Amino acid sequence: MDNRSAKQSRKGIRPPSAANRGRVLQIIVETPRGSRNKYAYNQKTSRLRLSKILPEGMIFPYDFGFIPGTRAEDGDPLDVLVLTDEPTFPGCELDVRVLGVIKAIQKENGEESQNDRLIAVAQQSVRYAEVKELDDLDPTLLKQIEEFFVNYQKVRDVEFRVLAREGIKSALKSIDNAA
Repeated sequence: MDNRSAKQSRKGIRPPSAANRGRVLQIIVETPRGSRNKYAYNQKTSRLRLSKILPEGMIFPYDFGFIPGTRAEDGDPLDVLVLTDEPTFPGCELDVRVLGVIKAIQKENGEESQNDRLIAVAQQSVRYAEVKELDDLDPTLLKQIEEFFVNYQKVRDVEFRVLAREGIKSALKSIDNAA
């Protein structure tokens, strides 16, 4: 078994290389659109676990997941919010087209860390088939997505501060840095 095969078998799915893969990546959905249940991938058991339940009236606006084989500054795999036509399900492997990134700082228990959110569309989407970059989305939608993350963290007594919205190049750089 060569090194590449060994790495693939240890981790399941090999870390992506944005330079090699272009903008289409495989992600794993943790929490589907419309859910109050927040699931989190447990790297030790390779299973999804119910990590919290959102308050009444608060739901995930789109599918939320991660890029396997990556590690962001906060120690978790890179987060991805995926615009889809219909909700998928926890554990669903999905091909997505990266649009950009919401750069953010998260402050929890007195410690700050970068906790960016990639924004992508499902490759199979009909509704978002023509969306190629963040600027193709309604600015109000992007503001609502940012506000979801701010409020989602606020109910956990965690400060989430949006720094900027950046395009494809910045998103791909984030992916390469985390691979």
